[in-house]
Amino acid sequence: MKALIQRVRAASVDMAGERIGEIGPGLLVLLGVERGDDEQKCVRLAERVLNYRVFADDAGKMNRSVGDIDGGVLVVSQFTLAADTGGGNRPSFTPAAPPDLGRALYERFVAEVQVRRGRVQTGRFGADMQVSLVNDGPVTFLLQVT
Repeated sequence: MKALIQRVRAASVDMAGERIGEIGPGLLVLLGVERGDDEQKCVRLAERVLNYRVFADDAGKMNRSVGDIDGGVLVVSQFTLAADTGGGNRPSFTPAAPPDLGRALYERFVAEVQVRRGRVQTGRFGADMQVSLVNDGPVTFLLQVT
């Protein structure tokens, strides 16, 4: 399971011309679910994302989590993160979880963030979405649990 997290000043997701999720300062989380992922990995990754210190403290060091700054969290499913890009000019999506498992673990991740953070915005699983963001820094990290 992979989460590409981006520290943002603002982020939003639109679908069919309608805004379905939006945050101010916080984290945009692009979530990729792979074959073999399970609830245990999902819970560990959610905990890691929420505790990852990517926001500056008073000394300018990355020493605060999204909770420490009372920031927003926008979670968007991103099955392409699970692609095998090791050869050729076209990605293989064989490593990606089947849609039923991907949806279940995406929803579990969102629920875990909701429980731990108190609020979360989302995209729609499997939908064609347009994601906009103002990356702050830029700061982007790929977190993975195996």
